[in-house]
Amino acid sequence: MKLIVTGGAGFIGSNFIRYVLSNYPQDEIVNFDKLTYAGNLDNLVEFEGNPRHRFYKGDICDSKAVENAIGLLSGTDAIVNFAAETHVDRSIVSAGSFVLSDVYGTYTLLEAVKKHQIKRYVHISTDEVYGSIEKGSFTEESTLAPNSPYAASKAGGDLIVRSYVKTFNLPAIITRSSNNYGPYQYPEKIMSLFITNALQGRKLPLYGDGRNVRDWLYVEDNCAAVDLVLRKGQLGEVYNIGGENERENIVVTKAILKLLGLAENMIEPVKDRPGHDRRYSVDCSKVKTLGWQPKTDFEAGLKQTVEWYKNNREWWQKIKNDII
Repeated sequence: MKLIVTGGAGFIGSNFIRYVLSNYPQDEIVNFDKLTYAGNLDNLVEFEGNPRHRFYKGDICDSKAVENAIGLLSGTDAIVNFAAETHVDRSIVSAGSFVLSDVYGTYTLLEAVKKHQIKRYVHISTDEVYGSIEKGSFTEESTLAPNSPYAASKAGGDLIVRSYVKTFNLPAIITRSSNNYGPYQYPEKIMSLFITNALQGRKLPLYGDGRNVRDWLYVEDNCAAVDLVLRKGQLGEVYNIGGENERENIVVTKAILKLLGLAENMIEPVKDRPGHDRRYSVDCSKVKTLGWQPKTDFEAGLKQTVEWYKNNREWWQKIKNDII
């Protein structure tokens, strides 16, 4: 299969590229990334010079750049779109870039799929588009009710995809996954930030009472699900992808400290952010019908993740030094 992976230098995108190149010896990928603050070619350094992996720097909002990327891969079979602004805190401060990337950028890619009659377009979304749920789990038929500018921009992208499926019979599929964690995550999300802060002897800034619940999905499990949806998913459908590892943020924080042998007084409660969803939970029985199951339980995945950050200090210290 010949793939264009947008946002391929980011956290999930780079892990997806690694998954595909490792599992499909004949597949070829053009990695299309703008290289914003969260895009990092060090994430895929082992594939430098690999003829099956070519990098093209470009913005998904730039139709000419998208055309150029497609031109690099004669007979492109599919586009998998990981490119997005994704950090809730940043969306609260500056929502415009989120709307541009997550909505207009999606439109640009859909137009290219339509023009070139590309066989499949997989749109990577998030469980946050559903909003918060007190009990039970969201299904793919649940109403979209986003509560942050980030989630709203992702919901907007999802609706643009839906409209192209209905209006133009575009061969698109949407995946909505729960909180990913694992290697190569930019240190701004709770898991990667708290692990790296702890390793630096810095406080862990925990929002509010720390009782917000997230469903944790190890990134490689998500990549396996996305790959399965790409190859076997039904066109026009939405697939929730959950790790079935719901944990309160305070529990996750304490587990990180315990693995590192550090005291809980490193936790620093901070004022809660506006519109902070209390609980996310998705029913992923639909993607399981394709043959997928999450393989990594939370304790094992967290331990692997902590070990990775301990053993790859150069990767994240360089990033955190740039932030400072």
